[in-house]
Amino acid sequence: MRIALATFAVLLTGTLPVFAQGSHADLLAGPAAVEGGPAPLPKGAQLAVLSGDPSKTGLYVIRIKMPANYQIPAHHHPTAENVTVLSGSFHAGMGDKMDKSKAQAFETGGFAALPANMNHYAWAANDTVIQVHGEGPFAITYVNPTDDPSAK
Repeated sequence: MRIALATFAVLLTGTLPVFAQGSHADLLAGPAAVEGGPAPLPKGAQLAVLSGDPSKTGLYVIRIKMPANYQIPAHHHPTAENVTVLSGSFHAGMGDKMDKSKAQAFETGGFAALPANMNHYAWAANDTVIQVHGEGPFAITYVNPTDDPSAK
C-alpha cells in the first residue's frame, strides 16, 4: 500500500509541470467584476466571456444577462450547451418554434444540459442571468433564418 502511494506521489509530482505549462487562472471577485457587451442574440441581452474563447476550440464559460420578457427564438448549437441559472427565472423548451406551454421553468440554481444540434428556445420571465459553459466553438443556428439577428 505504501509503495502504491509513493509511486502515485512520484507520478503526480512528475506531471504537475505539464499541467502548469500554459495555465492561467481566470478570477472574478463577484458580479461587479463581470463586464458585459452585446451578445450574438436578439437585441437586449448582454454577454460576458468569463473564461476561454467561445469562438475557438476549447473550454469556455460565458454569462448572459437578459431583461424581463426577453426571448431567444428556436435555434441549436454545434456543440453541447450547459446552462446554469444564476438569478431570475429562465424558461426553455425543445422544438422548432417557441411554444411556452411545452417549456420548463428554471429558477435560480437550475441547470440544463442540452446536447449538440438539438433545437430549443428560451425566454426570461424577469431580469435573468445565466451562465453557459461547454466546449467551443460556441455558435448559434436559428431554425428560422429570419430570426438570426446577424442577418438584420
